[in-house]
Amino acid sequence: MSGAGAAGRAPVAGGAPAVEAAEPVERLEAHRSELTGYCYRMLGSAFEAEDAVQETMVRAWRSYERFEGRASLRSWLYRIATNVCLDLLKGSQRRARPMDLASPSSVDSPIGTGLPEAAWIGPIPDQRVLASAGDPAETAVARESIRLAFISALQRLAPRQRAVLILREVLSWSASEVAELLGSSVASVNSALQRARATLAASGDGAAEAPAQPLDDAQQALLRRYVDAFERFDMDALTAVLHEDSTLSMPPYALWLRGRADILKWLLGPGGGCEGSHLVPVRANGRAGFGQYRADGKPWALQVIETADGRVTALQSFLDTERLFPLFGLPPRYEGPTGISSASAS
Repeated sequence: MSGAGAAGRAPVAGGAPAVEAAEPVERLEAHRSELTGYCYRMLGSAFEAEDAVQETMVRAWRSYERFEGRASLRSWLYRIATNVCLDLLKGSQRRARPMDLASPSSVDSPIGTGLPEAAWIGPIPDQRVLASAGDPAETAVARESIRLAFISALQRLAPRQRAVLILREVLSWSASEVAELLGSSVASVNSALQRARATLAASGDGAAEAPAQPLDDAQQALLRRYVDAFERFDMDALTAVLHEDSTLSMPPYALWLRGRADILKWLLGPGGGCEGSHLVPVRANGRAGFGQYRADGKPWALQVIETADGRVTALQSFLDTERLFPLFGLPPRYEGPTGISSASAS
């Protein structure tokens, strides 16, 4: 935390170094990852989430001496983070995926000029929001709760309902804990949770899928086949790995395709510039992903891949490489081949 870290090293009154301030900074920083995950679920943007957490840390640091300890430090930080997110969400347009906005496009549809960044749900690196070690069941729930489809479903909820559902169903807070955080009643929290569940059920986009598991040998093999087929631009090999009803989306463009046949047709037509691409593995939103570089080594897209039943079911390509590649630690140009096992396994 740059701001609080600097404050922690500032001299105290009388000129003595504030060595004792290092402990509060460390205590606050210990919660950064989980707070980033919470704010990302609330806001749908990795960049807004990081800004919200930074603001949370700054507010917490400035108020730390007045923290009385009647609630846990974690609860206090979540209260601050919730207020920051609710402020950011006032009057804002809900973020979405292309498939949330319109029916599938045809291969011949014009790609359009693209919508502003604030219109879209964006990807986030796993390492920013998921603990490197912990209970396997909790880790599986955490992975599923940053899945792009679930983040999209959350955006359908009113902000306070969103906070209630995340705190109750993702983070397993009790109704009384959530009521205290929101300055509300248990009855109000339970009512908000009931309405939130009904909205998600009606949307059909909740966390209905089985929680994502660490990649097994079969899934690793599928990803290797996908990388090989895509890099060789082998349509027969891609046919074998893509699900018949797979989808392709490309924010910031609203155009999206459904169906293996249309995706392959698009790759052989408007998407022909993908030929010769190189894929560098990352982990995004609890799933396998790739930094896609064109044949000339220039960044083209951040891919997030969904799989089911031994096939690739979604290719979600985010084209804002200027911001996304640094976020995911990807180099500005392709620097040579790399394997997929270490980065895509978890």
